[in-house]
Amino acid sequence: MAGPDCRVVEDFTKAPVGEFPPDWKGRKDAAKEIYRVQEEQGLRFLRAMARNQGIQAARELDWDVQAYPVLAWSWRPREFPRGADERRPKTNDSVLAVYALFPHSPVSAKTLKYVWSAVVPRGTHLSHTKGLTQLTVLRTGAAGQDEWVEERVNVPADYKKYFGGADVPKPAGIAVLTDSDDTKSTAWGDYANLRVCRE
Repeated sequence: MAGPDCRVVEDFTKAPVGEFPPDWKGRKDAAKEIYRVQEEQGLRFLRAMARNQGIQAARELDWDVQAYPVLAWSWRPREFPRGADERRPKTNDSVLAVYALFPHSPVSAKTLKYVWSAVVPRGTHLSHTKGLTQLTVLRTGAAGQDEWVEERVNVPADYKKYFGGADVPKPAGIAVLTDSDDTKSTAWGDYANLRVCRE
């Protein structure tokens, strides 16, 4: 649901239950096996179940980040990847991650990545992909597991904080990632009600 200060980006009502959402793209075809729309008690959401996989799903978004600086969503962890720790390259998996994507070059993007981590403390900031990915841990551990939790982040404020500069470019889109390829395990989580909001 979107209030008067928010507009819905994705509520997953366009896709039949059990299918990959039509306005999204996976980095590989196998993304269509990981991400599928589900419904519970009238709520449509995107279920992600990754078995030894790490494939992002993204959606292009025409988004006025100055008028709507806040990215909001709900998420629900179901199974954390075994042994995951985003601070280490060999265990860099997350049950849930949401990205704001910004143009950078023809083959890369700058990204703000927000994760629910199994063990990394809430508020931790990490830099990956030679600085192109700036990661913030919003939640830690199993408290709230199997329950929907609402998140709100100020995207232009975070962009300036981590990438610098006075101006924030127009985002190219959003993405999600539930991955377990580094830990060779299973990750399972759900995403719902993605919105952009006024501050």
